[in-house]
Amino acid sequence: MRTVRVAGFDGSDVLVQLVDGEGKKAEIGRIPRHEASMRRTEHPSELFEVGQEIRAEEIGRWREGQLHLSARACEIPALRAFLLAFERGQVVTGTVSAVHNFGVFVHVDGEPEGLCTGFIRVPDLTWGWISHPSEAVEAGQRITAEVILAETRSGQVTLSLKALQEDPLIRFADQVGRVLTGPITKIVPFGVFVQLAADVVGFLHLSELTDQPVETPDQLVDEGGLITVKVTEVDLQRHRVRLGAAGGAV
Repeated sequence: MRTVRVAGFDGSDVLVQLVDGEGKKAEIGRIPRHEASMRRTEHPSELFEVGQEIRAEEIGRWREGQLHLSARACEIPALRAFLLAFERGQVVTGTVSAVHNFGVFVHVDGEPEGLCTGFIRVPDLTWGWISHPSEAVEAGQRITAEVILAETRSGQVTLSLKALQEDPLIRFADQVGRVLTGPITKIVPFGVFVQLAADVVGFLHLSELTDQPVETPDQLVDEGGLITVKVTEVDLQRHRVRLGAAGGAV
């Protein structure tokens, strides 16, 4: 974190002069408009005055060599201190604040009052197949999650529920070569997804469904219908199950 003095404005960016511990002038840096504040403003001049000293976090140097900084990362000292205390892999608790189709907001225990700092992306909610985050959590629910990333510039800590759950494919890995029957959970233009076990879904390519030319799989099968397949691969690294033909839809 650096102390800088506002030198002026370049369009919607803030030009700042770096100041050392003795107050001596140093190089000119830039705070891009989107790094000026977490608050919405028409122009950074609504927030800063020329000559004003502020605190900013170094982002890096752009290709022209100029130092870029973020004032928003230092805007709320209590929030910054809260976020800097986290480490990747740390386990935290909190309360679900809101559930949206793009992810889940969480009030993390100990966060500054009036803020909501936690966020869980849809892929980090569960190993299972869900069509909406509300199938995994609900507002008001207490949760325990693992820290993926704490970011001062966004003022947010990204969390994962899935990281604390056992990967269901680990126990399913010995099923390669077996013939199983399960419901079709989703049809896409190039194949179908089949439920094989709790939280385990495999993919059957269109070419495995028929030798005849068809435009889409729904000409052959229906979502929810049962199909018999053969497990051809369980890829733990990519977390996917490949299926092959072993009979037809039933």
